[in-house]
Amino acid sequence: MARAADYSSVERLRDGRSIEIRALRPDDQEDMLAAVDRTSVQSLQRRFFVPKRGFSDKEVSFFMNIDFTNHVALVAQIDEDGQSVIAGGGRYIVTQPGQAELAFVVVDAHQGKGIGTALMRHLLAIARDAGLKELTAEVLPENAAMLKVFNGFGFRARAGGDPQVRHLSLQLV
Repeated sequence: MARAADYSSVERLRDGRSIEIRALRPDDQEDMLAAVDRTSVQSLQRRFFVPKRGFSDKEVSFFMNIDFTNHVALVAQIDEDGQSVIAGGGRYIVTQPGQAELAFVVVDAHQGKGIGTALMRHLLAIARDAGLKELTAEVLPENAAMLKVFNGFGFRARAGGDPQVRHLSLQLV
């Protein structure tokens, strides 16, 4: 498999359109922030668990400064009216040796087309290639679409600290 920092794969979505799943690059910052602007407050709250309309400089730095070892980030790039735009993104962050936490967001106009599933499939391949043993995720109970994606990949409920959040895990070994 290609190094995570150079990762790129093209596939077809449910509606037949092509999408590129690739590593987040430093020059994606403007496109990433534009994608956030095209994402509803509700979708951002499902990702960040709090109402969010933008990011501080510190948050932008965190999301953009990826080492592709302990913090891996992929974007889904699609053609939108003749222009290539970021339609979603997914990442994992190593929380302890052998374990990482996953998170995703898909721009509202592109939800329900298989982008979250595609991002998950590619992040799982990278995580396995990196030798990770377990992936975890926290999902709000009302985020039925993301819960369906996680369930489809075999994630199971696990004990967690916050009863208002679904805590999920997947063993990779």
